[in-house]
Amino acid sequence: MELHITEINTQSKEYPQLLEFRNQWLRKPIGLNLMEEDLSDDEKGWILIVLDEEEIMGCIMLHPLTEKLIKFRQMAIHPNLQGKGIGSTLLEDAEQLAKEKGFEKIVLHARNTAIGFYEKAGYQSISEPFTEVTIPHILMKKQFHEFL
Repeated sequence: MELHITEINTQSKEYPQLLEFRNQWLRKPIGLNLMEEDLSDDEKGWILIVLDEEEIMGCIMLHPLTEKLIKFRQMAIHPNLQGKGIGSTLLEDAEQLAKEKGFEKIVLHARNTAIGFYEKAGYQSISEPFTEVTIPHILMKKQFHEFL
């Protein structure tokens, strides 16, 4: 298995497969259908995917909120590949892209099951638990530079 991380957008040939991947691993397990959601935010920002040849095995969406603040959303790694460092590598690549684009702070909504993963990567919880897409989440942040 040879994995590659690449950037795509909503016009890329991989985008329909990405929608299926996100639906399969992020929405179906909680009884939702991604295809019934507003996907217009997908056009704003950047999308990184993990490819094994032509098959998507992971993804993360990077959505700018302000000039210096970016939100990471809908990160997923195929269940068969979890725990092998692929998610950490994808997250590091997303952080590097955010830095290159001039962002100083990242926020994300972490599912309870992913809080430990993000804490290991240096993210801090900054909210009480809240419900999003029918399940508990917590707001987390990571800052690259201290604001002056």
